[in-house]
Amino acid sequence: MLLVLAGLPRPEAQVEIRDHFLRFLGRPDLYYREPRLALEYDGGIHREQLAEDNRRQNRLVDSGVRLLRFTAGDIYNSPDLIVTMVRKALAA
Repeated sequence: MLLVLAGLPRPEAQVEIRDHFLRFLGRPDLYYREPRLALEYDGGIHREQLAEDNRRQNRLVDSGVRLLRFTAGDIYNSPDLIVTMVRKALAA
């Protein structure tokens, strides 16, 4: 909601991303298909599954997907920074 309320396009949620061989690479929380920009929200559970999150991130980045990660602290303490970073990434 933060992004849409700031006037940014609505991202898709939980999109399965596959490589050109149709191998599963990951399912980011939010995804902008055309600029290949993925956004991840790292809640408390991510501390427990850090290794798998890192492997998924590496697969996505290796396939050309740009990835931004945010936490609850980012959303509540610096929402303007999130909007700015996403806007900049979409414009790149």
